[in-house]
Amino acid sequence: MTFSRRTAWDLAENDLTVAVRAHRAAGRALLDLTVSNPTVCGFEYDAAELLAPLADPAALVYDPDPLGKLSAREAVSRYYEDLGADVRPGRLCLTTSTSEAYSFLFRLLCDPGDEVLVARPSYPLFEFIARLDDVQLREYPLFYDEHSWSIDLHALEESINPRTRAVVLVHPNNPTGHFTSQAEREALERLCAAHDLALIVDEVFLDYALEPPAAPSFTTGEPACLTFVLSGISKLCALPQMKASWLAACGPGERVRAAMARMEVIADTFLSMNAPIQHALPGWLGARQGIQSQIRTRMVANLQMLDDRLAGTAVRRLALQAGWTVILQVPRLGADLALAALEQGVLVQPGSFYGLPEGRIVLSLLTLPEVWQQGIARLCELFHG
Repeated sequence: MTFSRRTAWDLAENDLTVAVRAHRAAGRALLDLTVSNPTVCGFEYDAAELLAPLADPAALVYDPDPLGKLSAREAVSRYYEDLGADVRPGRLCLTTSTSEAYSFLFRLLCDPGDEVLVARPSYPLFEFIARLDDVQLREYPLFYDEHSWSIDLHALEESINPRTRAVVLVHPNNPTGHFTSQAEREALERLCAAHDLALIVDEVFLDYALEPPAAPSFTTGEPACLTFVLSGISKLCALPQMKASWLAACGPGERVRAAMARMEVIADTFLSMNAPIQHALPGWLGARQGIQSQIRTRMVANLQMLDDRLAGTAVRRLALQAGWTVILQVPRLGADLALAALEQGVLVQPGSFYGLPEGRIVLSLLTLPEVWQQGIARLCELFHG
């Protein structure tokens, strides 16, 4: 049987995956500092309130709208009103995930072999989506100085060629946790407008700033270029299992109208959104503050405990402004750091998973406090060993 070259991935397990499986098979205890699924992190969910909308009898009637049920899109519009943005329902398309939204946009903007620019470091999901959609990725670097991250705008512009169609920006970035500055935003919009590129902005962690106020959404203001903003309830409502996301089109009016006309056909081809989730979306979005408050409290407490334990060591916690992850720079253990941590019974993510340099590990700030405390204590023993 011959399969598509799109799926010709190297499916061999990496060394860490093999070691973790062996560790668990041996019955050894493991303190997992990588869990990012909020539904298993000890947060309080009102099960009755969350599940009740799924029983709405109206969901028994099949009445599909390619862009998503109007009442659901109106709820998303109200979310953006709370952020100070005017995003009309006609500029929104509901999807089952941000991954699907990316795929829709790659198909909207790119012919096979066209290129999209993505940041490094960043979440390693884009490679799989791009390959499945016959799109090539080209990276532009993020730099870290003593206190903050920034985009190498010169390198980004140098990466643009006749086949470039879009720039992907994650705001705030995952895993670095930095917001795009206003100056960088203005430069990116000018650059995209000058080269006739679309700007795709992933804002799934926007509501999780460590200190208010958060940076503004890219839906605010009047973008100079065609801009698509992505988000969803996986992070906003800490409901990854409910599968509801969206893309919002902003920018020059005629460009937006042309894009949404084509997007409606793409969405109509798949009609992937199901009715119960769309009926429930207004209530879930309206109640998001409760779970977000719990998560921010956990993030701040875990971060403070981490900083206290690292004080006076050679290990550096890189600055972050938002999001669920934190990066540690450990100067002396190098590429084997994650495997060395595993020997201490602690699971961490190697920075290489995200394109970070050697000697970095990534931890989840959602980790249960008791697991976090024990895990960080063991890491500190390793760092001092």
